[in-house]
Amino acid sequence: MLNFITSSLNQFVAFARVTGESSGPLLLRLYLAPILLQAGYNKLSHFEDTVAWFANPDWGLGLPFPELMAALAAGSEFFGAILLLLGLGTRLIAVPLMVTMLVAAITVHWGNGWLAIADPSSWLANEQVMASAERLARAREILQEYGNYDWLTGSGKFVVLNNGIEFAMTYFVMLLALFAMGGGRYSSLDYWLARRFGNTRN
Repeated sequence: MLNFITSSLNQFVAFARVTGESSGPLLLRLYLAPILLQAGYNKLSHFEDTVAWFANPDWGLGLPFPELMAALAAGSEFFGAILLLLGLGTRLIAVPLMVTMLVAAITVHWGNGWLAIADPSSWLANEQVMASAERLARAREILQEYGNYDWLTGSGKFVVLNNGIEFAMTYFVMLLALFAMGGGRYSSLDYWLARRFGNTRN
């Protein structure tokens, strides 16, 4: 009986490992790809505005070589998303995407703290988030008095965007996991190309 239980557990662990090696990276890729594709497309389709935002130190990022930086960010996100969908060059494309997320976190979101959405009840709330509670309450009062509040909130309640580093760092961690794991067994072109050419690392 003990041997049967041990054998069954070993088979389950082996099945879970193989399933995880395939589905884990696949789910990460499928989650990240549409987000990055949309971000890259927005930058490419409004490229002059993107360059201006990268360049301007007053209302933008004030980065050096803004044309190059904008092209690298937009290209990494747009074409990187396509590569992630295919599971092709997963580890390779994860590197510039991680850099892009770090640059975004530091240059765009860092000053706003961690939270992407202002939530005064969070233990990660900073002064900016705490101050947003009064503004949000006042905005709701105005909308309840002068607007069709039930209709306005029919798709969800109003919130204040805090624009912190939360999303950028979450995507960074997901990309770091893909860098470590690769595109995944069975679910990526990396795996099938590795098998075809005798490299079983992916």
